[in-house]
Formats: sequence, structure tokens, C-alpha cells
Amino acid sequence: MVNSNSSMHSMLPVKRATDGGGQLVVSENSDVSFTIQKKPKTTTDCFFSAATAAAPSSNEVNMTGGANANGSSSIGNGNGKASTVGGDERGKGNSPDIDEDLHSRQLAVYGRETMRRLFASNVLISGMQGLGVEIAKNLILAGVKSVTLQDVGDVELWDLSSNFVFSEDDVGKNRALASVQKLQELNNSVMIYTLTSQLTKAQLSDFQAVVFTDLSLEKAIEFNDYCRKHQPPIPFIKGEVRGLFGSVFCDFGPEFTVLDIDGEDPHTGIIASISNDNPALVTCIDDERHEFQDGDLVLFSEVEGMIELNDGKPRKIRNARAYSFMIEEDTTNYSGYIKGGIVTQVKEPKALNFKSLREALKDPGDFLLSDFSKFDRPPLLHLAFQALDKFIFEFRRFPLAGSEGDAQKLISIVAEMNDGLVDGTLQEIDQKLIRNFAFGARAVLNPMAAMFGGVIGQEVIKACTGKFHPLFQFFYFDSVESLPTESIDPDDLKPINSRYDAQISVFGSKLQKKLEDTKAFVVGSGALGCEFLKNLALMGVCCGDGGKLTITDDDVIEKSNLSRQFLFRDWNIGQAKSTIAASAAALINPRLQIEALQNRASLDTENVFDDTFWEGLNVVINALDNVNARLYIDQRCVYFQKPLLESGTLGTKCNTQMVIPHLSENYGASQDPPEKQAPMCTVHSFPHNIDHCLTWARSEFEGLLEKTPAEVNMYLCSPSEYISGKKNAGDAQARDNLERVLECLDKERCDAFQDCISWARLKFEDYFVNRVKQLTFTFPKDAITSSGAPFWSAPKRFPLPVQFAVDDPSHLHFIMAASILRAETFGIPIPDWLISPKKLADAVDKVNVPNFQPKKDVKIVTDEKATSLSNVSIDDAAVISELVMKLEICREKLPSGYKMNPIQFEKDDDTNYHMDLIAGLANMRARNYGIPEVDKLKAKFIAGRIIPAIATSTAMATGLVCLELYKVLDGCHRMEDYRNTFANLALPLFTIAEMIPPKVIKHQHMSWTVWDRWTVRNNPTLRELLQWLKNKGLNAYSISYGRCLLYNSMFPRHNERMDRKMVDLAKEVAKAELPPNRCHLDVVVACEDDEENDIDIPQISIYFR
Repeated sequence: MVNSNSSMHSMLPVKRATDGGGQLVVSENSDVSFTIQKKPKTTTDCFFSAATAAAPSSNEVNMTGGANANGSSSIGNGNGKASTVGGDERGKGNSPDIDEDLHSRQLAVYGRETMRRLFASNVLISGMQGLGVEIAKNLILAGVKSVTLQDVGDVELWDLSSNFVFSEDDVGKNRALASVQKLQELNNSVMIYTLTSQLTKAQLSDFQAVVFTDLSLEKAIEFNDYCRKHQPPIPFIKGEVRGLFGSVFCDFGPEFTVLDIDGEDPHTGIIASISNDNPALVTCIDDERHEFQDGDLVLFSEVEGMIELNDGKPRKIRNARAYSFMIEEDTTNYSGYIKGGIVTQVKEPKALNFKSLREALKDPGDFLLSDFSKFDRPPLLHLAFQALDKFIFEFRRFPLAGSEGDAQKLISIVAEMNDGLVDGTLQEIDQKLIRNFAFGARAVLNPMAAMFGGVIGQEVIKACTGKFHPLFQFFYFDSVESLPTESIDPDDLKPINSRYDAQISVFGSKLQKKLEDTKAFVVGSGALGCEFLKNLALMGVCCGDGGKLTITDDDVIEKSNLSRQFLFRDWNIGQAKSTIAASAAALINPRLQIEALQNRASLDTENVFDDTFWEGLNVVINALDNVNARLYIDQRCVYFQKPLLESGTLGTKCNTQMVIPHLSENYGASQDPPEKQAPMCTVHSFPHNIDHCLTWARSEFEGLLEKTPAEVNMYLCSPSEYISGKKNAGDAQARDNLERVLECLDKERCDAFQDCISWARLKFEDYFVNRVKQLTFTFPKDAITSSGAPFWSAPKRFPLPVQFAVDDPSHLHFIMAASILRAETFGIPIPDWLISPKKLADAVDKVNVPNFQPKKDVKIVTDEKATSLSNVSIDDAAVISELVMKLEICREKLPSGYKMNPIQFEKDDDTNYHMDLIAGLANMRARNYGIPEVDKLKAKFIAGRIIPAIATSTAMATGLVCLELYKVLDGCHRMEDYRNTFANLALPLFTIAEMIPPKVIKHQHMSWTVWDRWTVRNNPTLRELLQWLKNKGLNAYSISYGRCLLYNSMFPRHNERMDRKMVDLAKEVAKAELPPNRCHLDVVVACEDDEENDIDIPQISIYFR
């Protein structure tokens, strides 16, 4: 059930328009230098669309539907395949263009070359139960060329516990065919085929990677041997989810090359000195620690003096320290180091030699560990999964949930296999663990499928692209701690003909009832939120008559969301995220009791999310993307004693944190240090990396095109009020604002497009010529500091002017972008001739550029602690008066109703020229200072502060969180049962640990944590409250309500308040508005003990009704 402002049909499959008789409309990319018009969107049919695309086999694809020999529905070549095709022309063999609007967050993780390799990859996924569909979802969102879904089985009610594309109407249909339509909706650029017959080895040759999720070991070994012998070898991945246990095996062939093991940018350092020694000692500047490690290879460049190191030859590091390292090089006879130099890490490919599955089963090598408290578990699970395969082979079925007989049979098989080992025999077999494994062996649980779907999806991308280090080779994981703490009656595990039967077979029907009657609050419906809603719907959380799921998000859907926020479609762009996500989740499970809100959870909405709302919750799940919002929700959860499940992602990295009342520390108890900000003088005058240039460029963009036009409108809207405000301020900031407004309306006002070109050309000259000439005039190359050191020493870089040239495309593109945006602020139409570089160059040539002469005594800020670049005037008031007079004269010349159009920076529209101008500003500045330039995409990542994001890490994080949710809703787990996780899929690395307990504060006979709250009843006076604390050995010296001080012992007049009721003081002093349903108010009290030591005490709730 959905309670929202949007009707349910918004998420139903909708066919998209094609041009005429089914021919796909494809936008063409022109080679013309400039394109002014926005590109038309390519649209395709969402299901069984007609397109010219190649299948992943050599056979020609017939796009007419029909039935194949074995009766299954198919489109294609008669080999059992049916296909749905998306809308690009990758089959033609051309390198596909990347939709940067759609894939910007993914591009920030992978880069263009990796994405192109991914776009050319055909993948087979065999087994379309919960794990298979999760892998398919992640790969389709990522944008592989094609995905072939293979399954010979039919949908069962049992499958609905873990597969989000199935509905009860699909029961009895082939799993692969039933999956196609909803998976195709995720990305029409991916071709989706189905195979409903048994696989043959020869069919594997069509693919760049093959994944098996439900395959016997015998068949897996046969297929793996074939994949290894194939030329080139076909990466082979076998994954399984069995209840609360999972496994992955990877074999990418006898020789596989990893092109980039971690995806991180190469480390760099700025050199301060190099010794003439053997080995040579390299010292870097001490403004920040370098990140080099022993064994790294590095290149030297721009070294002055010791030029022998600039030969482009990699050198190996050893003895790396925080600010120095040695290189394996004898520099004794080299020229002496003078100054400068950059050292850059060289990232080399890595060759891996994988074992076959046949070999690895006998000699698995090192297992990838995740939870070090279970370091001895992988060898046992290695046997357990093989024993399960043998059990299924012998009995033609899975062990039955709750069957002690089946469990004992499996234990016996494990013991027999263990006894037969030559090496690595286990001393003891954990029979309880194998028993739990047996009971849940048939079940595919959604959280496990989500987690392993993320892991395996990432391994497929590694196999297809060589990006990141593969899993080498076995990974086993379990979450038996998620089981209920009380023993489960075997009868409670029996199926009840419910869509949750698979989950019931692991956890029992009692816990299932708790899940269904849960009242949960999900904050955010972006990438994490979409995954959480899918997981909760499949688990049955909030799906009972007593349950309710509230989701809130004040954001709307953008195109860039679609590559990972999988509940949204392109026809939802511009609609409220929470409403659409709620509708989509209700389609996954119609029993979901969900309400979608569009409120930001904050202080301003506590009338919406009031005490009654918070007190009625069982659990809160954060799906947020900023720290401040997380801290606010954390505070509310602490106050109302509610469990908070926290998670976050950054590219391939993810973390989860469980915040459990009285058991763990809260989210706000520990925070990362703030990011180091470059000093203002560095950004404005002495940049030494591209980040500095882009920070400056973004600041200039906002100043020129947003802040100044907005300031002009404020003045024109109410001149007298605006001027009065500036005169009253009378400071340098007010003077600067007036100067900018006057300049914009007088000297730099544009009335025609040629004026905009003139403005852009003169800005180029000002920024990249005149300012550089002034800087180097004030501080010549041989300038020295007051201490006698060279002024232009590392990290400062000596700049040179950039002379404008109309035959330089980057110069001309800068002029075009700047003039178009300038015209937009003045409401001037863009002429059609602007698309012609020659006509634009002719217009630029008409601009008169005056000569510039540097001035003496110009002050340039060099103090790194300075917070403002404004020059302080002796008499700002006089200057302001003169500016006001000039401004009034200027205003009289303006037409009636004149106003400007401020431009707000929008990074995700590649046709608006915002990033063109910012990239142009940054790269011209980088050219001034000899800093490597970047393309527009890289500029967008940095200037747009884009957070790298991919579907795989999001899916894994939410799966891990939902495994913890079982524990929370069971309600009886201990602190040591919960797990926090940090993972990096690129390496891959998993660090799973227990929660950190809350800090305990002790005073006399009492102790408390952040989770405690003291309560004082009977409407006390200030005196009574102070005495109540005194009785606890605490002397209160300050009491505040909100931001207002109700009492402080330093103020004698506050003693007059002693006999006033606390609630009255809050109303009168703090102007507290207490609604009729509010029975208490909360105060923060600062106390000390009798020895005057400060004591942090809990928040105090004072009940006045």
C-alpha cells in the first residue's frame, strides 16, 4: 500500500517512442568545433524494441519474435535465446560514446577507457534466482554491451523472497524470460538475451565473462576447464548464496593482467631537496605527508639543478618516511640540486596466474578474509559447500529446513571429506555451524543476494576491463549471528505457502511476523534508499497490518541518478524521489505499507517528525549523502533511544555502522577530520595543482554570473534600502559589492552579443595576462623573502602570461562559453553564426585590447592565514558615498524594469556551458603556472565536487545493513553479535568488526553514557533543579535551553530566577513555543564536582505536565 502524492502507474512499464516504423532514432555526434543546440534524446522501446544491434554471437539476430524448437519464447537465432535490445549501435563495432550526463558518477570511478571496455563486453549470467538478478541489475546499470540470462527453471513462490523482478503472476514462467522486461527498463542501451535451454560449452565462447549462481561442481569444473583453454581465456565466476552463507570463486585464466590494481590517482609530491648520495635522499615539502610506500616506482620532473633525474626513467623507493624517502640511485656525481621538482608514482600492471577450479578445490591457497574473529572458518566452509554439492547429487534435493536427519547427513559428509584431506585437515568440525548451514541451504535471502550481487558484479567488471584487483580466488562469508538468539522450533521453519517461505526457512515465522509489523523510518531515497526499499519489500519489513515504512527525501530525480538509483526511469526525471521510489517498492511487494514524504528531516520539520512520530518507530535507516544530515538523525535517535543503521559509499568503498541504544557509541561520537582547505592566497595567486585552479575557477564563475547579477537585482529592486544597508555596513565588503554592481551596470554592461564577446576577450586578458604580469612585477623571479629565502620556492610556481591566439581552439572555446553565459545574464539572444569558428574569430578580432602596464605598490596577499583579499581603505565610508553617487547616475540611464538573470552553477547539464567555462578558466590558469591541464569531465568531478558512486558498492552496503536489521528486530542480540564493516571492492578488502561500546562516564556511585537521559518531574523551579543536581554531588553553573542561557552562576541577576518554574523561564527567556501535546522540555546543564572538575552529564528532561 502506498500513501503518497503520486499514483501507482508512474512505475509501470511504458513503451518509448520510436521514429516511424520501429527505426531507432540515434543522435549523431558532429565533428563541428562548436555545437550550440542541445542534442536530441535517444528513445527506444522499453521491451522487445526494434534496433540495429549485434547479438553476442556470430549468428545474425532476427528481431521478430517467435517460438523455438523447445517451445520457449525467443527472438533470434534458434539457439534458445530470446532478446531485448536497447538503443545504441554498439554492434556496429564503433567505440561507443559515453553519456556523461548519465554515467558521470560511474566515470569518476572507472574513467573513460574502462567504461569503453565495459561497453564492449558480453556477459552470461546463469541462474536467475535472487543472486543472479542482483548481479544482472548491477551490470545492466553499469552499462555492459549485453547480458544473457540463462535458466531452465520456472518461477516459484519461494523465489519471491529474494528476486525483485518477479511477482506472484510470474509463478510457473521460466525465470530468465520472466526477468527480461523489468531488467531491460534499467538501461535500454544494454542488450538483454535469454537462454532457456541447457548450456553447452561452445556457447560460452560468445562471452567476455561467465557467471554461474546455481551450478553443480561437476558441471562447473567442466565449464571452467573449457574457459581456461579457450583463446583468449574466458573469466569464470561461480557464486552461491545458501541461507546466511555465501561463496565466490574466480578464475580469470592462466595469465590475467590487472591494468590498475586500486583505481587511485597516482601519488605525487613536491620536492624540497635531493642529496648527492648513494642512495639519494629525497625530501618533500612539509605542508602535508606524502603517500609513497617502499617498493613504489616514481618519476621525477621539473627538477632544477639535478637534471639527470628528469630522464623519464622510473626509480624505486625505499625507506619511505612521512616527508622523505630514498631512491635506489647513486646521485653522488650528479649535478647539485637547486630547486623545484615533482615526483609522481608510476602505476604498473600486475600479472596474475589463476588456478583452475579443479586445482583450487584441492589446494585453495589463501582465502580472502572478512571477519578476523572467524579466521578459522573459511576452510570449514570450503568443505561445507563441497559437501552440500555432494548431498544434492546423492539425494536430488537440498537438506530440509529443521531436519536434524539431513543436518547429520551433511555433517557426516563434511567429516568424511575432512578425513580424506592430505594437507590442511581440520582438527575440529563445528557441528552447530554445519547444522545451521544445512537448515538454510535451499534459501536465497535477499540481504545475502544483495551483498554478493555487489561483490560478484564488481568481479565481472574487473574481468571485462582489467580495472581493480580481482578476488583471488575463494571468498567465504557467513552471518550466522543474524539468527534469532532463542532456539527455533523446527515447525516454525516450515513453509506456509507465503512469498516469505525462503526467509521463514532460515529465521522462522515468529521473526517474520516481527519484520512485517515493524515501523521503520528510511531517510533518503537516492542510491542507498532505492536499494533499501527493494530489500525491505522483499524481506517483508513493514508489510503487515501493524507495520509502516515512512520514507522522506526533498530531492527530485535527475538523469545522473539513473545509473545507480535503479527504481527510477528516465520518464521520472523531475519528479519527487521519495514518491517514485515508494511506488516502485510497492510494485515489488504490494503488501508494503509505505508513506512517502518530501520533507528534509531537520530542525525545521520537527512539527512533521514530532515526538509521537519518533516514539512510534522501531528502527531508523539512514540513506543520506552528507554528514550534517547524518549527525542530526543521529541526535534524534539518541534522544528517542532508537536503533540507527548507518551506511555510506565512496566509489568502490563502503562502510556500515550500527548504532544500537546502550550497546554502541553513537554516529557522532567519532568523526573524520575536516578536509584540508588550501589557503586563500594559494588559490588566488600561487596555485600549484589543478584542484587550486578549479577552486578558483568555480569561485570566479559564481562571482561573475551568479553573485554579481543577484547583487545588481537587489540594488535595482530596492535602491534606497540597498544603499542604506551598504552605508550602515561601511566596510570593505560593502565597498567591494558596490564596485562590482557599478562595474556590471556601467563599464561592463552588455547590450548586444558583440559586447559579450568583448567582455569575454577582456576577461581573458585580465585573468591570464595582466594579473600575471602584475604578480611577476611585484614578485620577480629572483625575489627573496624577509628571511633571505627565494620567494618562488616550492610549492610556489612562477607563472607566465598566456598570449591570446584565435587559432588556439581552447582560447576560442573559452570566449564562446564566456560570451554565451554573459549574454544569458543580460537576456541577450545567442546568434546562429556563433557555431562558426571563423565568424567567432572575426568577432574577437574586433575587440580593442588595451596595453597593460604593471603598477607599483600593488598589495598582493601572501599570508596563508588571510581570510579576505579585500584591500582595507583608510576611509571606506567616503569611497562608498562616491560609489553610491555614481551608481545612482548609472541607474537613471537604465530602461524601466531592467534586471539581470543570475546563473546558478549546474554541473550535470553538459549543454549549458557552465563546465565549459569553468574548465576553460582552470586550464588557462594551469597553463599560466605550468600545471597539467584536465578535460571537462575531470574538471566536472573536481569543481562539481562529484562523489564517485557505483551500483555494486551500494548494493553490498545495503545487503550488509539488512543482515544487521534481522538482529535489531529480533531485539535480543548482544553487542558482540553486531558487525560494522569497511570494504573496498577494488582491492578487494573487507574489514568486519564488532561495534565500539559507548563511552561510560562515572561519578561517585553513578555511571552513564550518551544514551542516558535524566528526568525531573513535578514542574521544578530553578532552585529545585539545582538542589536535585546537588544531591548527586554536582554543582551546576550553567543551564541552557536551545541557544538561550536560562542560568549562569557568573551573572548575579540570574539569582533572581531561583524560584521561577523552569518551564516559565524557557517561555519568557528563550521564547519557547511549547505545543499543548508537549509535556516536557530538555535543558543542557554544565556541571562540576566539588573539586571543580567538569562533569559531562546527560541531557535533562523536565516534565511540567
